[in-house]
Amino acid sequence: MSGTEVRSPELHLANRLDRDTSGVMLITKSHKVAAKLVKAFTEHKVTKTYIALCIGPAPKWEKITIKSGHGRSKFGAYRVYAASDVGRKLPGGSMVKDMETSFEVLSINGQGSFKELSEFRKDEENTVVVEEKAVTDNDVKKDEIVVRAYPRSGRTHQIRLHCQYLGISIIGDVKYEGVYEWKGRSYDGHELHAESLSFEHPVTGLPVMFCAPLPLWASQALQQ
Repeated sequence: MSGTEVRSPELHLANRLDRDTSGVMLITKSHKVAAKLVKAFTEHKVTKTYIALCIGPAPKWEKITIKSGHGRSKFGAYRVYAASDVGRKLPGGSMVKDMETSFEVLSINGQGSFKELSEFRKDEENTVVVEEKAVTDNDVKKDEIVVRAYPRSGRTHQIRLHCQYLGISIIGDVKYEGVYEWKGRSYDGHELHAESLSFEHPVTGLPVMFCAPLPLWASQALQQ
């Protein structure tokens, strides 16, 4: 062996996922490329999709877009604020920021199937602008729902918060009213999967898409 030390390449994270979330992560060998990708995420130039397994009453909608505010509560946890609160100063000095997510239902109680990725076309008639706190009815029938989420902004816990607001909290997401046990099984974490990322390559400018294979729970729920 020579005396030359072989150094491992320095790697840089361009995005992050919540601890229990599976799926696509971007890692680069170049700090400059990572910085450009982080900027693209910040400026909402990256299209993201997620798959979530939720429990709640079967939605009456097939596709929906929800617009709200996002910020911390007086206890420090993140919560949904009214859209009209965007820009309001919160205790501690932070501000309520805008938050927008589109959803489409893929399956209800095993009835449905995986749909190939396509551009989500927002229907203004099926857009919910949050102006009051959601009221959850714990006595309603609970269904198993698989949704695909298209976050338009990049707020912390965004999809989890909007699922909670819609009354279909993600299974295992006890922080946001998700059930801990379902059909005899206990869940140590939430069932949320970062399915895809699409963006312009920061060097070549060409369109790029990365997709992560579905985890077992999603394949089973979608009968893949």
